[in-house]
Amino acid sequence: MTIRLNAPAKINLCLHVLALRPDGRHVLDSLVAFLDCGEWVELRRAAKTSLQIIGPQSANLPVSANNLVLRAAGLFPAGCDTEITLHKTMPIASGIGGGSADAAATLNGMAQLWDLPLPDVTTQLDLGADVPVCMQSRPVVMQGIGEIISLLPKLPPLFACLVNPACAVSTVLIFNQLVSKANPAMDALPGDILQIPDWLAQQRNDLQAPAILAEPMVTSVLTELRAHAPIVSRMSGSGATCFALFKSLEAAQFCAQTTQAAHPNWWTVSGPLLAS
Repeated sequence: MTIRLNAPAKINLCLHVLALRPDGRHVLDSLVAFLDCGEWVELRRAAKTSLQIIGPQSANLPVSANNLVLRAAGLFPAGCDTEITLHKTMPIASGIGGGSADAAATLNGMAQLWDLPLPDVTTQLDLGADVPVCMQSRPVVMQGIGEIISLLPKLPPLFACLVNPACAVSTVLIFNQLVSKANPAMDALPGDILQIPDWLAQQRNDLQAPAILAEPMVTSVLTELRAHAPIVSRMSGSGATCFALFKSLEAAQFCAQTTQAAHPNWWTVSGPLLAS
């Protein structure tokens, strides 16, 4: 039996940092959506656990024991030996949860392949703060240190263009450079989902300013995206990937095509947000 699961990109449509806990973890408040970028994990039973990484970003991610896919597989009992193939399309350390999405897909795939329960949320968090939110790949509100996940019924039809300027940034560095560790939470979500785009425009990403200080190319990306008059454009996660939201697929695709033409070395993708 072979199981293949998609590992969509995680987009922090907004990300508010509310507090710094004594253990050094940050309390977050974030509306998260997902975009299928063609990344997937394939698993099959084997005599020995192994990982093969293929795809357009595979050269940037050599196989190592610390890879989140192997660490996720290692959470299952001895004897659950699995041959794993990771098709890597997302840039490394780019703020869209590529490694966390891969880990989440691996956890879900291992549970199906071996007919075993999933590790609990606390164990998932040991892999990374974004792993629990990536377990279902649907619109959610993520709170706490990533362990409080509230499902949304759906989002209105929205289409995204994601752009990364071929720059990897350190999440630890960005959080360390955040001046204020205590910021206001998100505004209450509107009761009418059609008002979410306007609501989003009033929210923020508290990590955007420190990321721009660490990597000024973030400003260049945002300038490029905002030239297309999106509903909203900001950085995702700790960067450096930025997004622009549109009401039509054609507008998102045009943004991606023109950005790619102007900046051939940038990573660019577009498509519909996974709405439910």
